[in-house]
Amino acid sequence: MMRFAAIIDLKGNISEAIMKEGKTSLKSQKEEEHFCRQVAMRRKIRQQFDKSLGPVNYVHIERLKITQIVVYPKRKTVYVTMEPNMDIKRKLEIVESIKKKTAKL
Repeated sequence: MMRFAAIIDLKGNISEAIMKEGKTSLKSQKEEEHFCRQVAMRRKIRQQFDKSLGPVNYVHIERLKITQIVVYPKRKTVYVTMEPNMDIKRKLEIVESIKKKTAKL
């Protein structure tokens, strides 16, 4: 089950965000904003290797309390969190769905 989704601009500002009803953030708003700025910085760092390694398909981070997914459409970044106990196949289906729905961002 997805918990949180955000669309982040290339500077790390949150353009849009939504939290699943009944869920609470595991981070404060200040921490969330800081994390999103870090996501933008990491995107720039990863892009330095696009020529030699190819562009990043997506980023998948498994933590004890949460799964974090980052997808890089052309002009935005999509950041999603979900429950860590979700089946990996379901997580990959969500990644593919996000990529299709956000391809023109």
